[in-house]
Amino acid sequence: MSVHGDVDLGHTVAGWTGTTLAGVGCAATGAGLCLGLARGVWLGALLLVAAVLATWILHLTGWGKPSGPRPADQWDWRVRDAGARHGHPGCVGCRLAGRRGAAREAARPHPSPVPVPLSGSPAGVEDGPRAPRVHAGR
Repeated sequence: MSVHGDVDLGHTVAGWTGTTLAGVGCAATGAGLCLGLARGVWLGALLLVAAVLATWILHLTGWGKPSGPRPADQWDWRVRDAGARHGHPGCVGCRLAGRRGAAREAARPHPSPVPVPLSGSPAGVEDGPRAPRVHAGR
């Protein structure tokens, strides 16, 4: 049992990297403001942007974690997330990258079955609703 008890604190490579870069960026911005150095403020701002981008990229490559609790065997910060390739449901970072995950599959409507002509209809004439036609490229 760890010091924190039996909980998943979400420590990941993406989280540690982003937090470290953001801390250094805030320190550089604060030092630049106190010393009156515009370069220090800009350096800190660039480090903050780098923190966001690095965390996002590491999350997308599997070094982050999805929302919610993980199984106990994935609590170590050095474990990669196998589901990151397909995206996490409800994850803004995954949506920005074009990955919809399980949420996309659940939201996608299933195609309706093709209507079968009734026994008294002329050949080639369908009874019932027709599916809308989708024209690609128009």
